[in-house]
Amino acid sequence: MPLYEYECPKCGTRFEKIQKFSDPPLTTCEKCGGRLKKLVSASTIQFKGSGWYVTDYAGKSSGEPKPAVTSDDKSKPAEAKEAKKPAETSVKKDS
Repeated sequence: MPLYEYECPKCGTRFEKIQKFSDPPLTTCEKCGGRLKKLVSASTIQFKGSGWYVTDYAGKSSGEPKPAVTSDDKSKPAEAKEAKKPAETSVKKDS
């Protein structure tokens, strides 16, 4: 059932009401007897069931920031990126 939002211009009262689609809209303010105005508000929708995929929804963030890719990283070849890594050293044991 949808949630409708109403406001009374006379006293400024604002409230929400869950109503069926077939229910008539409210017209009279319970506080002051003024004429109610039905407000337009943003709604949310989430599709569920077969044919809809988990990837269609925004996921929860893991809290870890994604690494930023700079324009320098995009233009350099793979060998140049590898050269940035420190060289591995091996220690030889004398026998």
